[in-house]
Amino acid sequence: MGETVRELFSAAAIHRRIDELAAEIAGRVPVDVTLVGLLKGAFMLSTDLVRALDAKGVTPRIEFLQVSSYGLEKESSGRVKVIGGMPESVRGKDVLLVDDIQDTGRTLKFTTDLLRENGARNVWSCALLDKPSRRQVDFEADFIGFTIEDVFIVGYGIDYAERYRHLPYIGVVS
Repeated sequence: MGETVRELFSAAAIHRRIDELAAEIAGRVPVDVTLVGLLKGAFMLSTDLVRALDAKGVTPRIEFLQVSSYGLEKESSGRVKVIGGMPESVRGKDVLLVDDIQDTGRTLKFTTDLLRENGARNVWSCALLDKPSRRQVDFEADFIGFTIEDVFIVGYGIDYAERYRHLPYIGVVS
């Protein structure tokens, strides 16, 4: 796999933006919101966002949901599937859905609808990255960290064939 990774957003820039996002979110969601992080890509964002929300007076419950549309490829399969079970604790709750990237819009729309079907009272969505040029579904996240061009990115939880999740920054794969 002879690809190289060029830094796009430093770890410091990511953490500054997460703090700003936490302030935006804290002004719009209940203090006892249930944060549902989408695995695997949003595990780092979910962790850092929970800490930043706590500093803003929000005390979220934490759940995770694993979905997949990429597998080991660079292109989405176009189908979103749930891996494992649905968190039981969303019924009757206000939910903040957290994902690493809003790309085609399928994953966030699918999981937002799924959470509502499973009894969530309100659902807000947050994505660290947004690629509006790739949108195929009419869905826009409520909170966005950074808007980017149509480049393939890795790091800060985001992988390519299960590699690069460990990077503390977000980089472009070439």
